Amino acid sequence: MANKFDVIVIGSGPGGYVAAIRAAQLGLNTACVEKWQSDDGKVVNGGTCLNVGCIPSKALLDSSYKYHEAKDELGVHGIDVSGVKIDVPAMIARKDTIVKNFTGNIGMLFKQNGVTSLQGHGKLLAGRKVELHKPDGSTEVYEADNVIIASGSVPVNIPVAQIDNDVVVDSTGALQFESAPKRLGVIGAGVIGLELGSVWSRLGSEVVCLEALDTFLAVMDQQIAKETKKILTKQGLDIRLGCRVTGTEVKKGKATVTFVNNEGAEQQETFDKLIVCVGRRPFTEDLLSADSGVNLDERGFIYVNDLCSTDAPGVWAIGDVVRGPMLAHKASEEGIMVAERIAGQKTMMNYDVIPNVIYTHPEVASVGRTEEQVKADGEPYKVGVFPFAANGRAVVSNETAGMVKIIAHEETDRILGCHIVGPSAADLVQQVAIAMEFGSTAEDVGMTVFAHPTLSESVHEAALAVNGHAIHIANRRPRKK
Repeated sequence: MANKFDVIVIGSGPGGYVAAIRAAQLGLNTACVEKWQSDDGKVVNGGTCLNVGCIPSKALLDSSYKYHEAKDELGVHGIDVSGVKIDVPAMIARKDTIVKNFTGNIGMLFKQNGVTSLQGHGKLLAGRKVELHKPDGSTEVYEADNVIIASGSVPVNIPVAQIDNDVVVDSTGALQFESAPKRLGVIGAGVIGLELGSVWSRLGSEVVCLEALDTFLAVMDQQIAKETKKILTKQGLDIRLGCRVTGTEVKKGKATVTFVNNEGAEQQETFDKLIVCVGRRPFTEDLLSADSGVNLDERGFIYVNDLCSTDAPGVWAIGDVVRGPMLAHKASEEGIMVAERIAGQKTMMNYDVIPNVIYTHPEVASVGRTEEQVKADGEPYKVGVFPFAANGRAVVSNETAGMVKIIAHEETDRILGCHIVGPSAADLVQQVAIAMEFGSTAEDVGMTVFAHPTLSESVHEAALAVNGHAIHIANRRPRKK
């Protein structure tokens, strides 16, 4: 049957396209459904991550930091750069080119691996059938032995700050500004808000972040969170905690935001642009028929077990549409796990070792449990901290802000978590993630030879510090809890 596949994947984001490619590599006749299309009507793969998320935001973060570095940072190296300017449209165009190249490459990977690309909106019916609503308005039904739902997520909208895609925008709109707004408001001081706020702050915007929670980066290790807030505040971000937005009025091209601050007083601030970054929600609109057999949990996520299997036999779900952190790499690894299990392999995924990164400068990264979580679990633990200010490579690079923190079990010395704010934190934390995957102890990392001079030596020293053996800082008595 032309309309019958071994596997149909709904969604071609970082979970969906990876699942489709891996399934095809394993010899399964695979199709991938994607509804996103370009202005000329062609299918656009990659989902949120490649189109309006991870890749474009990092392109702008990188470009804006290079401008900031040339304008404000190179003098310490004896480099005099006078009259440096930023061409925002050229920066945006570079970002768009990168996105186009990456999304186009997925189509080539599909062809190379034998994945059939189906364009349109996919809806799961009973019996592992997928109803495809095509761009021309026609409908076709496909069958599969297995269906993988990878429909992703969308930004959360709030009634008190309605998106108009002009003055008030979501994270997607914030990637398209034609110039740096003089005054920029950001509702939400989470990962997306801090990254986008950093981009435009570097380009000259006065940025105010209004965060409803009283705790900054509440899900992160609080020692690292406090250090991060100090660093970002010094850079110019005005981060206000405990500020609950109650209304927004757009008038004469500006947005006036009314909010109640952490002391209970009502205040107003007026901005040239306002970005709403209060989180994301799973995308399930018109995705499941009533008799599909797939159930949602109380928060609107598709219910799955530890292997990403739904309540409907042969139907799986991965990525942002299911429980767990909304991270592209988590979605990709779930896609690989599911494809391999469909093919009969016994692949498992370690959800305890998933790195998380905020791509500000310096970066903030973590893997494993925070000190607060370990304490709440009642486990005895010890902590090692090493500042980048004591690292030779960081000093010569003028990148001394931040620290590496490693938490280990007091009795077994097994690493429970690593939290970093500092240069190349995203890459450094991966070293500890690998160690944790193999059940390493702090002593194991401490006994490993690290090249000198490197930023990685800060990881080495933090591991040594866990047991009071750090070389390049004065050792305090190991913190045992």
